[in-house]
Amino acid sequence: MKVLKLLAVTTALSVSGFAMADTQVVRTGNVFEANQLIPTGVRAEVGTTGYGGALLWTANPYVGLALGYNGGDISWSDDLSINGSKYDLDMDNNLAYLNAEIRPWGASENPWAQGLYMAAGVAYIDNEYELDRRVKPGEGFSVNNTDFVAGTNGAHIRGKQEYKNDFAPYVGFGFAPKINKNIGVFGEVGAYYSGNPKANLELVSGGAANNPTGGSLVDNIAREEDKIRNDDKYEWLPVGKVGVSFHW
Repeated sequence: MKVLKLLAVTTALSVSGFAMADTQVVRTGNVFEANQLIPTGVRAEVGTTGYGGALLWTANPYVGLALGYNGGDISWSDDLSINGSKYDLDMDNNLAYLNAEIRPWGASENPWAQGLYMAAGVAYIDNEYELDRRVKPGEGFSVNNTDFVAGTNGAHIRGKQEYKNDFAPYVGFGFAPKINKNIGVFGEVGAYYSGNPKANLELVSGGAANNPTGGSLVDNIAREEDKIRNDDKYEWLPVGKVGVSFHW
């Protein structure tokens, strides 16, 4: 079913993009040529979803397509804050995407206006985040917005947050001006609607005395895990990336 969804979205994006591109072809009585399927450019990119690149197609001044991949263990921050708890973060990204890029002012004579675009598409997401938190003996800390003091052996909490084998729609906005005929730069921000991730958190060693009003550390770790699985704010996977492009 997921494969069928991806094929449907891919077909819709491709048909809409190339149909707009071929309006002039139909008017002049020409036929579609196979070389129109050859990419018109490539780009290298790095951002919150990892590093990678994309093949680019320019259907017409207003519509383009980008088929790309982002991966690797890159992360812009060494920690992740969840409900007031800070975890050391080890990120492993694996994301393939297909976007249609709509340029409202693509035919403008102003190169800055030409570079503005809106992106819409779909991605296959297989991201995994390793979470680790070590608290020193006697140190105060918070879990699930509940305060604790680590015992004589400290406290070690470990877990995993992952988006596995998911297809997610995407919307974003970007700016991709050309420096010259062949070279360009770009920046893009957006978000995937990925749904809540799978999550697992556990106390692997140490502990803390119960909070008089908030309960035990183990119970609050379980509540924090449940919030990650169900809280609306974790349904969106934010995207921010920059890069360079080459067009031929």
